[in-house]
Amino acid sequence: MNRVSVMAVLVSFSLSALTGPLLIPFLRKIKCGQTVRDDGPAAHLKKTGTPTMGGLLILFSVVVTCLPFMGRYPKAAPVLFLTLGFGMIGFLDDYIKVVCRRSMGLTPIQKFGGQILVTAVFAFYLTHYTDVSLAMRVPFLQDTFLDLGIWNLPLLFFVVIGTVNGVNFTDGLDGLAGSVTAIVAVFFTVTAVGGRYGIEPVTCAVTGALLGFLLFNTHPASVFMGDTGSLALGGFVAACGYMMQMPLYIALVGIVYLAEVISVILQVGYYKISGGRRIFRMAPLHHHFELCGWSENKITAVFAIVTALMCLAALAAY
Repeated sequence: MNRVSVMAVLVSFSLSALTGPLLIPFLRKIKCGQTVRDDGPAAHLKKTGTPTMGGLLILFSVVVTCLPFMGRYPKAAPVLFLTLGFGMIGFLDDYIKVVCRRSMGLTPIQKFGGQILVTAVFAFYLTHYTDVSLAMRVPFLQDTFLDLGIWNLPLLFFVVIGTVNGVNFTDGLDGLAGSVTAIVAVFFTVTAVGGRYGIEPVTCAVTGALLGFLLFNTHPASVFMGDTGSLALGGFVAACGYMMQMPLYIALVGIVYLAEVISVILQVGYYKISGGRRIFRMAPLHHHFELCGWSENKITAVFAIVTALMCLAALAAY
């Protein structure tokens, strides 16, 4: 690991750890409290009022850490853009819900439209202003790439938006999305440094910011990241995958995100087809295990361990 990588992790962690005690009381003061849905697990009702929008802490730490490196690492800019772009969509959604007191936040059309727009800007920059190809590295097949031609661009939109919403679904327990994504960020850091992809300032900054954020987000959480954080982290994961021509690897390192999305799709689909029956006790998947009697800490630990093992498998595949 080079000096820039180490510095980015330490600076971002310090910013996150030191800013948390300032931001959390401020969020509490302006009443940015989480509203827990009545149809969720009953144990979550005690979390009502916990400050949300803690994703601002992550974004602040990442941006401040990365900006000095942008001149030397231009390929980090698209990753930072997609992280910030989706983070801003999440911030608007959170702001409308908790500050403006509109429980629905952005409408589904507004949120999806924003995601399409941010992804389109990223895709345009990627294809017109970088030398990064949309051909995808195939896991376990060294120096083998899959090029789908005209289908590469539609697949990019599918992967980016699917990943973003997968991380969003994962953010349902204290420390879950943060722990899983910190491990994924370490994987991308190792790969970026080893392969000289030039995006390590962002991957290291996200790693450090998440480690600092988890000081306040582990159970019992004193702050939640909200959509501000979860959408931003989804953008980060998707952007890293594409800047290193590794979107297929997201299915490996992001196995938890994938499982969460699939559990929701299966639950909703089966509920409609069967006339009200369910596959899981509750979706997304982490709520199913919670209702099976697992503690939040156990679920977070198991999902993090699975992610770490899949990241090791992805390194072997690379």
